[in-house]
Amino acid sequence: MSDPKTIAVVGATGAQGGATARALLRDPDFSVRALTRDPSSDAAQALAAAGAEVVAADIDDEASLVAALEGAHGAFFVTFFWAHFSPEVEQAQAQRMARAAKTAGIQHAIWSTLEDTRRWVPLDDDRMPTLMGEYKVPHFDAKGSANHFFTDAGVPTTFLQTAFYWDNMIGFGSGPQRSEDGSLVLVFPMGDAPLSGIAAEDIGKVAHGIFAAGEAYIGETVSIAGEHLTGDEMAAQLSDALGQRVTYVAVEPDVYRGFGFPGAEDLGNMFQFYRDFNDYFVGERDLDLVRRLNPELMSFRDWLAVHKDEIPIPAAGEE
Repeated sequence: MSDPKTIAVVGATGAQGGATARALLRDPDFSVRALTRDPSSDAAQALAAAGAEVVAADIDDEASLVAALEGAHGAFFVTFFWAHFSPEVEQAQAQRMARAAKTAGIQHAIWSTLEDTRRWVPLDDDRMPTLMGEYKVPHFDAKGSANHFFTDAGVPTTFLQTAFYWDNMIGFGSGPQRSEDGSLVLVFPMGDAPLSGIAAEDIGKVAHGIFAAGEAYIGETVSIAGEHLTGDEMAAQLSDALGQRVTYVAVEPDVYRGFGFPGAEDLGNMFQFYRDFNDYFVGERDLDLVRRLNPELMSFRDWLAVHKDEIPIPAAGEE
């Protein structure tokens, strides 16, 4: 029996990285090296207890990345835009990871990325506002435009294009809200177009499936989702799970952009991209392929059965 292949996982205490680490830890063909800024954190210690090698590394420190990647067969790379709201920081981090992967001799990288929406909506297209001077959906565009760092560096890479993850309803404020009349509403600027969503845990299981397939997906873009549901369908399933009626309210992107919370303009443009280019976005995310890579793929109803009690529901009288 051959020795397990070591996979280094960046952001191992985060949503995608943690899910990837946990999925790999279930497979004796792999060992996990969990990269984190703080190896003493509870999440890092939980991974160590599960069998991961926990290593201190910082994606803003290239030398620490190279040291942490040395000797690993593969690596899962991800960035977290919402920690800094800066496309330039995100691109610098991606470039740093690509260079470190090349230096360390990584044989298979997975880069968690998204579409560069400017391919569909050029900067001079005024159907949605240009943000930060040169982006339409900054947290998408920064990742998509960073893909070339991996190819330019000659790193064998699979580009994993993700989707809206339902876990955003737990910690990111995307779940049901109280309206002025006290009813629960799910507010997205999607019209009647389906929203491609996925459980964060399934992103990790797909990443495991890609690594387990050997070289089959190197150089490929794999676009994933768990289910494509309209706002009405999501609201109905939320109603069933929560035992309270939830109604979908479709607002216009301009209204959503004006909500004023941090990132509202970025997310308003994101939802408009989902809506206006829905045939592309949904069509690109082949659920049959995703199920082949992850036979345990959850539906939204499956996810709600596990996580419904974690979704913060405003009390009556709160908005």
